[in-house]
Amino acid sequence: MGPVSLDGLPACPLLLVDSAPIIYVLQDHPKLAAPFMPLFEAHDSGLARFAVTTITIAEVLTGPLGNRDEVLAERYRATLKSWFVVDLDAEIAESAARLRAALKLKLADAVQAASALAIGADALVTHDRDFSALTNLRILGLARA
Repeated sequence: MGPVSLDGLPACPLLLVDSAPIIYVLQDHPKLAAPFMPLFEAHDSGLARFAVTTITIAEVLTGPLGNRDEVLAERYRATLKSWFVVDLDAEIAESAARLRAALKLKLADAVQAASALAIGADALVTHDRDFSALTNLRILGLARA
C-alpha cells in the first residue's frame, strides 16, 4: 500500500483521524505507520488540520493505560491536546444512530462518521474497512486511499 495522500482535497483540509492511524504512527508500527506519515507530516507543517473524537481519545488511551505505560499514555495526551476534539453531543449521537441504522456500522464507527460530517471534515482518516458504505464523506486510508 502506498502513502495516503491529500490529493483532491482543499488547501489545509480538516481531517477527522480515527484511532488506528494515530496508534500506528505514534507507536511507529513497522508496516502500517508509513502510509499515514504523509498526513501527519502535512499536519506538522501546517498543511492539514486534525480533529479527533472523544471516542478516539478513549480508544487510543486504553492500551497504554491497560499496560500501565504512563509514558506512552502521556505521549498520546501531548499529541491529541493540540488537535480539535469533537465532543459527543445529542445531535452527533442521533446522526450516528441514523448511520448505524442505514449502513449497519458499529457504534464507534458511526460516531466517527457522524462527527466528521458534523464538523464539515474534508475527509475521515482510517484503516477501517467498515466505512466503505459511506458515500457522503471522503475516506482516506488503507481501505480506500
